[in-house]
Amino acid sequence: MSQQENTTRLLRQLPHHGNTERRDDSGRAPEGEDASPRRAPAPLTVLLADAQPAIRHGVRSLLEHISDISVVGEATTADEVLAETSRCKPDVLVVDPLMDGPTGVQVISQVLRMTPATGVLVFSSVDDDKAITSALHAGARGYLIKRANADQILRGIQAVAAGEAIVDKSIADRLSDLIRPAGGQYCYPFPQLTNREREVLERIAAGKSNSTIARELALASKTISNRVSAIFGKLGVADRAQAIVLARDAGLGHG
Repeated sequence: MSQQENTTRLLRQLPHHGNTERRDDSGRAPEGEDASPRRAPAPLTVLLADAQPAIRHGVRSLLEHISDISVVGEATTADEVLAETSRCKPDVLVVDPLMDGPTGVQVISQVLRMTPATGVLVFSSVDDDKAITSALHAGARGYLIKRANADQILRGIQAVAAGEAIVDKSIADRLSDLIRPAGGQYCYPFPQLTNREREVLERIAAGKSNSTIARELALASKTISNRVSAIFGKLGVADRAQAIVLARDAGLGHG
């Protein structure tokens, strides 16, 4: 599929978004509503990383029609991803980890160490269990297959920006199998955490406060605070609410 055909396909799928302010026939806001100008919220910033120019161009063309999203950069290699992330600190990185071959997934964890608040959405043609689990374990919040339509891409970006986890439907149907090997032995979804950090995260996911966790683990409150900060950094989340969403989506905190 040519670059023009790919862009046309995405634009044809483009959903209608944006706020329309209600006015009467005179152009004034209806009586009782505040007609004073309001400061628009800062747009959600997105960095696009893919070795294929047609994909980058297609997704950019889609997002440029969304008033509250701004594409702040593009990258074609892992090195460019890191440089652009450092430069613009995007809210969301949309990335195909295969830019630099099989080890390209490592860029996800590198990005999250650099800018923990950036949400990573993988957008790849690879629907392979190993690739998916590698990306999720590296810290990606979402994984979409490149057959996704415009609305799914937009929803994925917005979900990741909000700290939510999102995966392609075909992946969701087998997600539990991806984190549980065939032998039945449980595979912890966040291997980057230490055993003690796992204990803390499981309690965070259950909605427990730092003081409660400190009592249960017989540790000082300051120690728990330090561990919570370390967990947030390793998971690439900005706050407790995001950590809870990510942990619960991975199956923690339901017991």
